[in-house]
Amino acid sequence: MLNITTGQQEVIDLILLFPGFVISGILIYVKIISIIEKEYRAAKVSFLLSIILFAPFLIIYLFDFPFKEIASMGLLAVVVLVAILLFFPFRPKIKACLPDRQGGFQIPAEKHDERNVMFSRNELIPGTEKFDLYYSKNPDKREPDDKFRDNPGLLSPDSVFYHPFSFASAEANLEIIEAFKPIVNGVVNESKTVVEEKKVSDYIKTWAKKLGAYSVGITELKDYHLYSHKGRGDLYGKEINNKHKFAIAFTIEMDSDMIRTAPKGPVVMESTQQYLNSGTIALQIAHFIRNLGYSARAHIDGNYELICPLVARDAGLGEIGRMGLLMTPQLGSRVRIAVITTDIPLVLDKKKDFSSIIDFCGICKKCAEVCPSQSIPFNNREQINGVLRWKINSESCFTYWGTAGTDCGKCMAACPYSHPDNLIHNFIRWGINNSYIFRRFALYMDDLFYGRKPKSGNLPSWIDM
Repeated sequence: MLNITTGQQEVIDLILLFPGFVISGILIYVKIISIIEKEYRAAKVSFLLSIILFAPFLIIYLFDFPFKEIASMGLLAVVVLVAILLFFPFRPKIKACLPDRQGGFQIPAEKHDERNVMFSRNELIPGTEKFDLYYSKNPDKREPDDKFRDNPGLLSPDSVFYHPFSFASAEANLEIIEAFKPIVNGVVNESKTVVEEKKVSDYIKTWAKKLGAYSVGITELKDYHLYSHKGRGDLYGKEINNKHKFAIAFTIEMDSDMIRTAPKGPVVMESTQQYLNSGTIALQIAHFIRNLGYSARAHIDGNYELICPLVARDAGLGEIGRMGLLMTPQLGSRVRIAVITTDIPLVLDKKKDFSSIIDFCGICKKCAEVCPSQSIPFNNREQINGVLRWKINSESCFTYWGTAGTDCGKCMAACPYSHPDNLIHNFIRWGINNSYIFRRFALYMDDLFYGRKPKSGNLPSWIDM
């Protein structure tokens, strides 16, 4: 028996009651936020936990029982120990996540040919010379491609998730993006304005965010960022020869309520909307740079010369995750990306350490669990074309798109990083970045609150018919 006086015990009881109130209060706040987000499972779980976790603190405060002082000190020790374990900045070096010996990113051994991208192969028309030429050189791709051609197709009225309003809206977005193609390049002003690197870099970043960008970064344009050949449109097969020195990458947030409906109609509506918005911003910035007398090209949906996620990664905006998309530290993969390449003098952003993202993707695997086509790998990263990475099965993924009629998005919706941008989720993201132990705790709690395979959300009332 510990030698604790009645007065000391009362003080200990009051001290213990405080963390109980804090824990319970946080969980009640989570419940309120979850109701606002229409995450009713999370609301129920947080409410039950608020009662369960507050109970021992309240019992010790209200009742006298044998060994009460030992129970009090034990519970206080548990609270302190858990706080230290979860919030102490424990960041061991994870070998599989480290950059190469020079401190940079691994470089692909070969450029990627855009003609091999599923969107390019989808544009090939059976019976045409282009079709026959491609499959004579790539006979292994003929069989999987015939499978997606047998399906109704993206935005088809015969697809599983056909929805007249959202599909028509997505089609409208794509039509406007198509109209942008002639102006991704343009005439450069003959009168060149002398600019200061720092000032113009800060101006572009600030303006981009005012226009709607979530994050912006600048990197040196590398040869491995570029496709070897164009794979879409009138320039099909043309060798890409972009000599710009810099690349400006930025992300646009996609609405979490819309993405949560994946793979239903609103997800493709939102996806194309943010492709359109990102394209508009990229065009504005490219035109601005050309007005100053410098060359610039906007790289937007359906009209790329480069691989946007690679550029965005090198510009410090995130890391390539398990699902093959850019994982940002704030929004996960719930973003769309656009890039402007240019020769205007700019200040490069420093490369950032996102090993916490890679480590979390390594243990999470929720995207692989929920993928309807099982296109996302469960295994660890592998060396592919000289780069340590995860590689999705793009053929089976795109084939499912052709069945669903949408660009699916289930992986994005299930990702713990992709929760809305608010206080509680930002705190969790901070903890994931801060601590190796917290990452594992956060994954367990995400499964508990939202389910290992979260259900698709309902269509917003203004879209539902």
